[in-house]
Amino acid sequence: MQLSNPFARRLSLRIWLTVVVGMAVLTLAVGWAWRVAVEENSLNQPTAPGREMVLRGPDGQAVVRGYALREPGPPGEGINFRIQTDTGEKYTMELGPKPPREDRREERRGERRAHGIQPPGGPPGGGPERSVAFWLRPPFGFVWMLGIMGVAVALGVYPVIRRLTLRLEALQRSVKKFGDGDLSVRVPDTGQDEVADLARQFNASAERIETLVKSHKSLLANASHELRSPLTRIRMGLELMGGQTPSPTFRAEILRNIAELDQLVDEILLASRLDAREADVGTVEDVDLIGLAAEECARVDADLDVSAVPEGLEVRGISKLLRRAIRNLLENARRYSTGEITVQVLRSGTLAEVRVCDRGPGVPLDQRERIFEPFYRLPGASERSGGVGLGLALVRSIAGRHNGSVHCEDHVGGGACFVLRLPLALTK
Repeated sequence: MQLSNPFARRLSLRIWLTVVVGMAVLTLAVGWAWRVAVEENSLNQPTAPGREMVLRGPDGQAVVRGYALREPGPPGEGINFRIQTDTGEKYTMELGPKPPREDRREERRGERRAHGIQPPGGPPGGGPERSVAFWLRPPFGFVWMLGIMGVAVALGVYPVIRRLTLRLEALQRSVKKFGDGDLSVRVPDTGQDEVADLARQFNASAERIETLVKSHKSLLANASHELRSPLTRIRMGLELMGGQTPSPTFRAEILRNIAELDQLVDEILLASRLDAREADVGTVEDVDLIGLAAEECARVDADLDVSAVPEGLEVRGISKLLRRAIRNLLENARRYSTGEITVQVLRSGTLAEVRVCDRGPGVPLDQRERIFEPFYRLPGASERSGGVGLGLALVRSIAGRHNGSVHCEDHVGGGACFVLRLPLALTK
């Protein structure tokens, strides 16, 4: 189970957090480098005077004791201190300009050695004077330290940013392969952020496009085969006739083959238009489903049962497509049924149901989805039995066009029932 963490779902937040953490680390590193530089610099500066000052003579007696206050003066001309004793007397002490830095260092080191003071960082009991690394010597030491810390932070942040962008590069490569014609390419969709969501959308789109292309290829291949069969029969019949006057039986056979060709071309064109969602296939309106069912049942002499909906039933859709769907179900039932065909129209919640039941051999359970594939026939079905294998596929396409569905189930007593479900029209 994945946690609902906003940073896991937003790539922009993760990049922002990485940058913020990198800047925080860099700031801390700069602060530490600044402190080291300041401490090192303070070791090379004379100690500032305290508040109380005592001036002693050669005998060690205090000559002047008081409080010293520094007086401002021009830079580079020394320092003046004003000393006021407890008795109110005032003195002025003037210090000359500072010697060069190296001279001051040597002077302080000499004083420390004269008094036996161990320099900070030296070995106990005195020893060699402290050597300062060049990258800590101000002012260039701070610049070196800042540069080193910046490079270290940049190297630490780069793998994190790189890991986030690797998936974008994988998506880019997959899109390029898909554009080059490899419709089977897919992108790993791990994660919950924008990139993962984009990868899932790409995979879904690629899956739909691949299915559509395969469907069109299959449609073309099967249509070529189905068109060739009646044309071959017509050609062979004409060759066998040898210029003689055709018999009534032969004329009927020719007309049957021509009708089959006409039906096949019509259903192929309709299937192609239904696959193209933007194609205009008719006007959407309120359709009286009971009226449509009654007209189509009269064509094949099927029994219609509308006792469950005496008030009528209307759906929102394209009249000629819904008529075609009911007609295809009825013709399919007439083709295989050995008994009566019944059609029942009823209401099921917010859906309208049209149930077309026959007394045929039924449909095996493992074939009930495949029979809705284009040009698929049940094992043992003959082309001579009629139909080109597109009728049920068109019913499913029409149902999908109307946000409905169709499926096959057993008929009590033997046979099969095809159930077409469509959303009811909204009441005004």
